[in-house]
Amino acid sequence: MSAPKRILASLKASIGDVVFGMEDGTVSIFGLVFGVAISTDDPHTVLIAGATGAAAAAVSMMAGSYLDAESVRDARRVRRDGPVDEEAARAETAAITAALARSGMAPQDVSLVADALSRAPRAVAGLRTELAEADDGASPTSHAFWMFVSDLFAGFTPVLPFAFLPMDSARIVSLVLTTVLLVALGIGRGLVAKRSVARATLETLAIAASAALAGIAMGHFLS
Repeated sequence: MSAPKRILASLKASIGDVVFGMEDGTVSIFGLVFGVAISTDDPHTVLIAGATGAAAAAVSMMAGSYLDAESVRDARRVRRDGPVDEEAARAETAAITAALARSGMAPQDVSLVADALSRAPRAVAGLRTELAEADDGASPTSHAFWMFVSDLFAGFTPVLPFAFLPMDSARIVSLVLTTVLLVALGIGRGLVAKRSVARATLETLAIAASAALAGIAMGHFLS
C-alpha cells in the first residue's frame, strides 16, 4: 500500500479522534481565549495564554488517546491469549445461540452453531466484547497522531488573530473563524454519525458558547 493510501486509511480509522480532538481544542481554547481577552487589552497576552493552552492541550489529548488505544489493545490481547473461563464461555454460548434463535435462525442451525461453539471455548470467550470493540486497524500511535494534529489545529484557530491584529479586530475575527470551524465540525459530526446536521451543528455551537461564557465570566471575576 502506498504512503498516501496508508495515511488515508489511518485517517479513516481515527476519524473519532479527529472529531473529538477538534471539538475539544476549539471549545476549550475558545473559552480560554475569550476569558483572557475580556480582562486585558494586550493581544500579546492573549496570544501567549492561548498558544500555551493549545499546545499543552494537544499534547495532553495525544497522550490520552495513545494510552486509551494501547489499553484497549492490551485488554483485547489478554482476552485472546489468557486462560479461558469455561463457565463464562458456556454462558456466552447460551447467550449467542439464544440471540440467533430470537433473530429467526432455524432450530437445527442453532444447534449446529451451539455444538461448534461448545468445542471452541477460547473462540467464544470475550466474543461479544471483541465484536463491540472491533479492531479498527489503526495503531495507538496513529490514533495519538491524529488526535494531536486535530486538537492543535482547532486550538490555534481562535488564537492566531491575536498574533496579527489589534485587540478589537482580533476579538471579532477570532469569533468569526471559530464559529465557521464549529459549524463545519457540526456538519461533519452529522454526516459521520448519519444524524441531523442541524442538530449536531447547534449542539456544537451551544457547547462552544457555554465554554466562552464560562471563560468570560471567570475573566470578569478575576479582573
